Amino acid sequence: MRMKFNKSRQLLLASAASLAAATLLSACATLTVDFVYVTSAKAAGPDSYGEVDVFEVNSESGHMRQIPTSPFPSGGRNPVAEAVSTDHNNLYVVNEDDNTIVQFNIGNDGKIYPNSTTNTPGVFPLAIAVAGSNLYVADTYVPLPTCSPAAPCSGSIASFPILSTGKLDKAATNSAIGATYWPLILPSSPKDIILPTAIAVVASGNNVYVSAFDSTSGAGYIFAFAASSGVLSPLNGGVPVPAGVHPSSMAIDPSGSYLYITDSASGNVLGYTVGTGTLTSLNGSPFPAGNAPSAIAIDTTGKFAYVANAADANVTAYTISGGALTSFATYAAGLQPVAIGIDPSLNQYVYTANFLGSNVSGFELSAKDGSLLNSQNSPFPSNAQPTAIAAIPHGSQKK
Repeated sequence: MRMKFNKSRQLLLASAASLAAATLLSACATLTVDFVYVTSAKAAGPDSYGEVDVFEVNSESGHMRQIPTSPFPSGGRNPVAEAVSTDHNNLYVVNEDDNTIVQFNIGNDGKIYPNSTTNTPGVFPLAIAVAGSNLYVADTYVPLPTCSPAAPCSGSIASFPILSTGKLDKAATNSAIGATYWPLILPSSPKDIILPTAIAVVASGNNVYVSAFDSTSGAGYIFAFAASSGVLSPLNGGVPVPAGVHPSSMAIDPSGSYLYITDSASGNVLGYTVGTGTLTSLNGSPFPAGNAPSAIAIDTTGKFAYVANAADANVTAYTISGGALTSFATYAAGLQPVAIGIDPSLNQYVYTANFLGSNVSGFELSAKDGSLLNSQNSPFPSNAQPTAIAAIPHGSQKK
């Protein structure tokens, strides 16, 4: 009888433990507000292939914890940019040294699964953006054998339709030159070497902007395109808008009214109003930033902007009023922050990828005044040399 009693008691205890574990797992799942994807240029070991760290963000503390089986191979060498599809089912990673875009399916648990690989039309892709059912990528140089690092020429932008499976279809054709890319050329100096740095797309997807710098003259520019079903048409007769010295990143506010661009050479942020594709410099622009500003993010309310200053290892916070930026504080980040993001679920957390620190800094964003506080246990370890950040809200995927 005693043995039976003990066995029954053990079964009851096991059932209680299982119920408690299930409750705990359910609570943990509920507390996960976002999945954050951080590409790293180098794995921790001797393998030169890149990796993707996947973090789950705790909704109460902002603590970032790598999910089980993270990190994941990036599918190529030197991943430098990434973007997610609008339905949050796919992650696209740009591997610069392989001239590829790897498409990953995103699981409900945040895990990523490589599904397809697409070659970009040009050489050394370095920027990417997704708008609706189209993906845009900028290549440092137009296709070989026309150009190469040994015989450089201007870069280009290409457009890929996104299929219902998340895979990329064939690149759209530029009928003007019979190619699958649009070269970035300065009409007044067509022989100058124009090198792209970033892509920004308005929420409607109607206009696409590419920041670039003239390696010959040392001037920065923004090339504007109208987009229709992914096919691009240069605006302003292909004449770009001046943009400082060396533009490094871009962001458009949620209303699509203002475009901001960091200038890593001058330590400023330039601001523009967005008309019908045309850009006009904002009053008071440029706005001071720190040394070598490398990335910018705007919160979903459009009230605050945050700039990562690579040389200062910090973040400058701004209020936005009528498009104008007013800085009000700086916050210490890790060593050489090169990417910055804001959690898309609650608009409550900010994170930076710190290239030389090989970690990710996390901050809690105050909705009241835009101030930042360090998240619990920040910074969070990543693989060597993190380069880019993308995120999706937990449970937001559309199947």
